[in-house]
Amino acid sequence: MAKILYFAILVEKLGHASEETELPPSVTDVRTLLAWLRQRGENWEHALAENAVRVTVNRQFVALDSPVDNHAEIAIVAIRMG
Repeated sequence: MAKILYFAILVEKLGHASEETELPPSVTDVRTLLAWLRQRGENWEHALAENAVRVTVNRQFVALDSPVDNHAEIAIVAIRMG
């Protein structure tokens, strides 16, 4: 299972500080991960816009096309709230 950590205002906006979840096969990179999470609803859609967050995978900041899998520790940090 992937571990996803939420930081800054995301904890308040999403109601989670962290979660462990099984990523579906369609989630292969950071971009598809964010898109998958945004499907959870309006709060998620606004909070996790690609231009509103930075993402780390295994404690390294990464680009949107960086791979993710079910063994990753993923941290999502708000850089802007729209």
